[in-house]
Amino acid sequence: MRHAGELAVQRRAGVRAGAWGSASATPEIPAVAADFLRRQRMMLVGATGPDGRLWASALTGPAGFAEAVDERTIVIEAVPGEHDPLAGLSGGEIGMLAIEPSTRRRMRINGTVRREGGRLIVHTEQTYANCPKYIQTRDVSAELAGPPALVSTAGSFTAEHRAWIEGADTFFVATRAPGLGADLSHRGGNPGYVRMTGERRLVWPDYVGNSMYMTLGNLELDESCGLLFLGWESGDTLQLTGRARVAWDPGDVPGAQRLVEFEVDRAVHIRGASPLRWTFEKYSRFNPPARAASPEAGAAGPATGADGEGEPR
Repeated sequence: MRHAGELAVQRRAGVRAGAWGSASATPEIPAVAADFLRRQRMMLVGATGPDGRLWASALTGPAGFAEAVDERTIVIEAVPGEHDPLAGLSGGEIGMLAIEPSTRRRMRINGTVRREGGRLIVHTEQTYANCPKYIQTRDVSAELAGPPALVSTAGSFTAEHRAWIEGADTFFVATRAPGLGADLSHRGGNPGYVRMTGERRLVWPDYVGNSMYMTLGNLELDESCGLLFLGWESGDTLQLTGRARVAWDPGDVPGAQRLVEFEVDRAVHIRGASPLRWTFEKYSRFNPPARAASPEAGAAGPATGADGEGEPR
């Protein structure tokens, strides 16, 4: 079934792509994708929480904690923690992303989920690979065990949130559309590419991508949106839920084809939510320039620079 939101965005963007979009994704998990999934230590998920809001979250475990047990079923031996807004997730639609920052490979999976004790069972509806653009190279350097702690739940951004967001080079975005499922995607750029525009608002540039417009297509039909910012070196998470809309005039933002404006309804900061600690290596050479972040805002490295990344697949 063609996605009306994707078609509307493609027309507005001047893209004539035929059946290109979520309708072209297959439900079956290829063998190469199953092997990739089995190696991962982290899965990003997007779903509607018990509060009815859309949230993005991170699940972690040893290699093999997420495994395709048949061509349309994935078993994840992990569930959101007690402080996570998705802690009560028991079923419904789910969007997932398996991303391997060390190799800049990623795989998106959308479907339905049910919970069985301490694990999630996902029935796939869409599986597909994405190109490596805008992925910063990182690798797991340590694993620290310890109980996560809820730091704050707020209805607007704190000073700490603002510094974190404006110093970020990566975040994850969850969207959904009635009757068409949920989706979880990656957004990356040089620090400063996400800008704060108010106590409850932020904006990010939408760079050239694969023209499927699955995130923007969902937002065309449903403004619900969940964002996840990871503290790669600390294990902290900042989860935001709210509403987003597309601003088609990119202004003078370098590399932007359009902008996405987000207004937060709730922000949840969890200390040590993930046991994984990551070491930054280099930025994607595809990142357009961005305004410099303040020194205290980011711990990943300089705000500009290129590397030797290969061409996108």
